[in-house]
Amino acid sequence: MSLSCVVECLDCGHRSPFSPIQSTCPNCGSVWRRAVYDYESIAKILPNLISRRPFNIWRYRELLPVLNPNPDLCLNEGGTPLVRALNLGMILSHPNLYLKDERQGPTASFKDRQAAVTISALKEAGITEAVIASTGNVAIAYSAYAARAGIKLWAFLTSLVPAAKMREVALYGTQVIKVTGSYDQAKQVAAEFAHQRGLYLDAGAKSITSVESMKTIAFEIAEQFTTQKGNSLQPTNGLTVLPWKTPDWYIQSVSGGMGPLGVYKGFEELYCMGIIERIPKIAVIQVEGCAPMVHAWRQGLDTAAPVRSPHTLIATLATGDPGRTYTILRNHILQTGGTFEMVSDQEAFRAMHFLAKMEGLSVEPAAGVAVAGLIKLVRAGQITPQESVVINVSGHTMPIERNILGEGWSKDVVLPSEQMEESAEEGLLAALSKVAIDRFPRIAIVDDNPDVRRLIRRILQSQGDYELLEAGNGLEAVELIRTQRPNLVILDLMMPEMDGFAVMEALKSDPGTAEIPIIVITAKELSAGEKERLRGHIQTLMQKGDFMSDDLLDEVRAFLK
Repeated sequence: MSLSCVVECLDCGHRSPFSPIQSTCPNCGSVWRRAVYDYESIAKILPNLISRRPFNIWRYRELLPVLNPNPDLCLNEGGTPLVRALNLGMILSHPNLYLKDERQGPTASFKDRQAAVTISALKEAGITEAVIASTGNVAIAYSAYAARAGIKLWAFLTSLVPAAKMREVALYGTQVIKVTGSYDQAKQVAAEFAHQRGLYLDAGAKSITSVESMKTIAFEIAEQFTTQKGNSLQPTNGLTVLPWKTPDWYIQSVSGGMGPLGVYKGFEELYCMGIIERIPKIAVIQVEGCAPMVHAWRQGLDTAAPVRSPHTLIATLATGDPGRTYTILRNHILQTGGTFEMVSDQEAFRAMHFLAKMEGLSVEPAAGVAVAGLIKLVRAGQITPQESVVINVSGHTMPIERNILGEGWSKDVVLPSEQMEESAEEGLLAALSKVAIDRFPRIAIVDDNPDVRRLIRRILQSQGDYELLEAGNGLEAVELIRTQRPNLVILDLMMPEMDGFAVMEALKSDPGTAEIPIIVITAKELSAGEKERLRGHIQTLMQKGDFMSDDLLDEVRAFLK
């Protein structure tokens, strides 16, 4: 059970017992409050207690505002894996990138944590009807848990929410109210509806249970970093030794900002209890078409001016008025050295596509925003190669596939009908021949690192029909290129015995290979003399860690035309 959970007003400091029915401070009426626990007592027992519990959010029940968690409501929320992003890390030259895979929750979103804690608290308090406003994921998560708890749910959704998500909300028995307007307007309508009927209203960052639920992300990350082994990080029972470890950065895309607000509080509580030694830097990422926090941050403002008409295809992030959440987040970020950043819709879609084809994770557009934000911060040098990073990813690509893939993402095979005279085998061969009539261009990949060769091969295979050849050293490369005559060479400079410079000189001295275009990729910062040696011998120089898959593909396509 929760130990000594009280609610403290952020404006007057008044403390009162927690109740989900009490939505304002009884002393001054402020809606901005926070949960406070007996941290000294909990610090003495928590590491030993959780080592014997299942890996889900109720592992940390002493730090949650639910007196007696009901196991019958549990859908195994939380306990999501922390996956190392090897290919993304290789391309960005950042070996310590991790993805907190919130897709593994019951409804594929980190909002499952919010719904689980809130619905449990409502059930415990005897509340039978509730109201929410949502851009999709919150409504889906709350609908699942409300159905399990037998609570009537009213969901006010902006008309920008994809129809498929609305249908999923309705599937759970939730009453869907579609509001033709912005998300901020949908919240206003929901609040008025709840007020008129005297119903519980989930108020996002102003709701105690919502913020408290997000702390569990921080708790899990600290556990997983403490016991990291291999490429997927899971907790073990050896957590009684303190301190636990934390990453240097935590990155999350935001709409209203409630997620990182709770995650910061989780790290702050662990720090307060002496369980961790530092609070990670937080990077809050917004989409350019609706980025009031970023604009306020760049102007050094304490409050964010609302965006009245968001312009983005990513509806889940279209909160135009973050209110006081921005002010609180800004203070946290100033204390830890984090930042606010924004990316375009197209940068987010590109990051989604990259993550799917290079890491095997299909994520929602909001997660694409977070990954695109990481790439931007890395390229700007704000996140250094030595720093460890965790990115929150969740959801699915369902509403947005056309924007990610563009046209021509599939090829048709029309099989012959049974009435045709040709044999089934001949008909199949004829159909397949139409898939790719042209001869595939040959590309030679030359690098002594097999992981780099694998990565480049994967990039090229993801969107191109190429015949790929590989060489692991300079001597092997020269022989391969002379005999196979590829249309293009992708060449590393720094190789033992015969380096890339020597390979180029050997190829240029042979009339049969002298005209083959060369793209050089290297992790080395070249001197002026080395750059001069490349002049006239290559078409393009690319730095490892400074290109993404589409950049390389653009160069390859340009030289193969």
